[in-house]
Amino acid sequence: MARTTAVAAAALLLTAGLAGCATPTPYQPREVGKAYSGGFSEQRIEGSRWRVTFAGNTLTSRETVEAYLLYRAAELTLQQGFDGFTIVDRATDKHTQTYVDPDPLYSPWYGPRFGYWRPSWRYYGGGFGWRSWDPFWGDPFWADRVDVRTVERFEAGAEIVMFRGRKDPADPRAFDARSVVDNLGPRIVRPAPGG
Repeated sequence: MARTTAVAAAALLLTAGLAGCATPTPYQPREVGKAYSGGFSEQRIEGSRWRVTFAGNTLTSRETVEAYLLYRAAELTLQQGFDGFTIVDRATDKHTQTYVDPDPLYSPWYGPRFGYWRPSWRYYGGGFGWRSWDPFWGDPFWADRVDVRTVERFEAGAEIVMFRGRKDPADPRAFDARSVVDNLGPRIVRPAPGG
């Protein structure tokens, strides 16, 4: 009974660990060694001019990455004692990577201990009756021996210039930092404690 409990506890911990990995990047500083990949970073260029970036993982949407970038620009503006900022330059990059993984169940030899032995199965093919499958000779049912997946990851960056006072209502690139924080704040997801 104790062994069953230990196995169940280990499975629960593994599931919790994997669940933590399978979430979008929260709003956090970008640091190596964090539980979640990605986050924001900034660099002062000169005086009130800054470069702000936000990188998401493969589960973070483009919309979220761009919203977090804008939120970080507003938060940084307020931290520096300014009222607003103007976006001088802005870009969102999409990084796409395609993975081609062989079918983990396919191996025609199944290791040196088994020589040329390999399993074969039969399955019912609807109107075709019983059909057999052999991993060495293949079959239409198992025709795809590879798993092809494409993942996307977004990173947004902006160069901003901070200002004091009211924004110019005619400038579409100018933002009131307090309004941005108030409007986007409810959508911001922060990392779980200890993450």
